[in-house]
Amino acid sequence: MSNTLLRVYPSDLKIPFGLKRQNSGIMELTNKTDQHVAFKVKTTNPRKYSVRPTSGVVLPRGSSGITVSMQAPREIPADYHCKDKFLIQSVVVEEGTASKDIHSGMFSKEPGKVVEEFKLRVVYIPANPPSPVPEEEEEDIDSLDSDVDYELKMPSTSYSASRLGYTSGSQASHNNEDLKKRRPSSVRGFSTLSVLLVFAFSVFAGYFMTQSNV
Repeated sequence: MSNTLLRVYPSDLKIPFGLKRQNSGIMELTNKTDQHVAFKVKTTNPRKYSVRPTSGVVLPRGSSGITVSMQAPREIPADYHCKDKFLIQSVVVEEGTASKDIHSGMFSKEPGKVVEEFKLRVVYIPANPPSPVPEEEEEDIDSLDSDVDYELKMPSTSYSASRLGYTSGSQASHNNEDLKKRRPSSVRGFSTLSVLLVFAFSVFAGYFMTQSNV
């Protein structure tokens, strides 16, 4: 029988199944008419399920969500098979009818009164385990070391530093040592030549002075 008042989605109440934890499923009721429609939810196993809300009024062309919570199961049924069912009853009501005004007598079948029913079966869905994070493949360090010549790929410190105008501490000290080694010879050479020039100049100056006095 096709319902003309409410559209119930989904057609089966699917509830994720997990041991020792409460699980929930959701269904949506959509009013297909321009009238106010009252609904009531029933189940074959009321002790096992908690329904919120159990009854209400769906506005014209509006919708209403229903949450069904199942008590934490202690064992897994064979093939996740469940025999529990739900029944959605609906009937047209007057405008202004509130949820508190709904009672079971409104859904009694009487001549000239249209009460529609929609049955849903409960379907357990295995809870999806957390997907493992794929581990990144580790690189073979030994193979990389054997394939790469770091001395060829990495420029020498002195070469790169001289090209860039920078020197490292070790290179600067090495250059200073070279300067120290070279500087004394040049200084000594300059001092000896100066002494000889001064001495020769003094000798010639004394000689000329002696000749002038004579």
